[in-house]
Amino acid sequence: MSSSTIQPAARRPRTAGLTAVVLTVLLTSFVAATYGFGFYLFAQLVTDMRADLGFGYTAVGVITAGGQFGFMLFALLGAWAAARFGGGQVIIGSVALCGAALVLLPLSDHIAIVGVLLVVLGGTAASVYVPMVEIVARAIGYQHRGKVLGLISSGTSYGVFVNSLLVPVFLRADNWRGVWWTVGSGTLVVTVVAAVVFWRLGLFRHTRQPTTGTGRTPPRTAARAMVVPWMLIIWSITFLNGFATMPFQNYLSPYLREGLDFSVEYSATVWGVIGFVGMFAGFLVGWFSDRTGVRLALLFCYGSILASAALLIVTPTGVFPVVAGVLFAVAFYPIFGLVPAYIAKTASGSAATTVFGVANVTLGVGGMLGNYLAGVLREVTESFLPIYAMIAVALVVLGALSLLLPREGLPEQPDARPAETDIQHGPEIGRPDTTRPPADGRPDRTDAPGVAAAAFRR
Repeated sequence: MSSSTIQPAARRPRTAGLTAVVLTVLLTSFVAATYGFGFYLFAQLVTDMRADLGFGYTAVGVITAGGQFGFMLFALLGAWAAARFGGGQVIIGSVALCGAALVLLPLSDHIAIVGVLLVVLGGTAASVYVPMVEIVARAIGYQHRGKVLGLISSGTSYGVFVNSLLVPVFLRADNWRGVWWTVGSGTLVVTVVAAVVFWRLGLFRHTRQPTTGTGRTPPRTAARAMVVPWMLIIWSITFLNGFATMPFQNYLSPYLREGLDFSVEYSATVWGVIGFVGMFAGFLVGWFSDRTGVRLALLFCYGSILASAALLIVTPTGVFPVVAGVLFAVAFYPIFGLVPAYIAKTASGSAATTVFGVANVTLGVGGMLGNYLAGVLREVTESFLPIYAMIAVALVVLGALSLLLPREGLPEQPDARPAETDIQHGPEIGRPDTTRPPADGRPDRTDAPGVAAAAFRR
């Protein structure tokens, strides 16, 4: 067994439960900070920041597109750094960088500097998430990993919910900078606490694993993974996921406040509802997909967001924007777990890794293009309606692509054998621990959507 493997249940039977709870809370708070306090907060403050700093919606489109580029870049760098230096170091470093960017952002009056810091925030969201599977596998008991990862994946909604509580308080005093300072300071405090916890748990220890041969996946394996039709459909879906959902959320607050003349409090209420519903949506839709299949769950999600966009276009009055927020939240958070779950159920080994890696890139490219076009549409038409019309068309295409997907697990699998270069950190990772079988006596089955499924269903 690798020296980097932690087995708290065996070594610390009395404190294993407390360790799991503390670590889960910390990892969830990391996702809340890097995802929720970055572009999600910018989306709620963009109207006030525009009024103070004097930039247009073309700049908003460029910045949000740049955030998607940062996400793609840091995802690649995070994976490389985690393998070289260790997942614990990458996670703590990413959260510390996130906190520093949050604190520095309100100190500048130049939109270019603000834009660069927002790109960094978009990047830390990716680099903090990549190594989490490794950390959970090392420190959380075998039978609890699915539940823990499911909760962590909902961390974004907690950040959004916190934003909805803070924004009205600070904007009443015309102090949008205070929101950034508050969440940034909180993030840095959590980073210090987490660093101590990681050190006490030994999560900074890192042992490089030996590889066979050159340590690389044969080029022919990767090439074969590129020719299966369902993979092209998945990559099209992830591209349109970014194209449709990213501008939906980034322009929601400006639409409510500038386009529809709603108050700051009303906009915060809509975002609070989105955050609250999102806390439970990922688990519930994941449960639904386990029983009906990923394809129907995806179709349900795209139909829900389409209905939300339709309400914002046709009847954006009264309580209907709140209803639109509920419909959006029910579907938005689960989508990013359903696609990796489909990949993990349909491919394995190096093929799954290749497909999922390309899917993250297409997601970022779609988000970049969607955000940029949305900013241009708002600048040219001086209306938000064309943005949501564009999103509605993309959602119809997404629904059609979902129906074209083969049933998960049935398509041809170009590489069904586990890759020889898969890293094994001991019996807990990648295969059942024969020394500690699951409590129900059955093979491990990860219930959490998203990255948990992509990591463990192999």
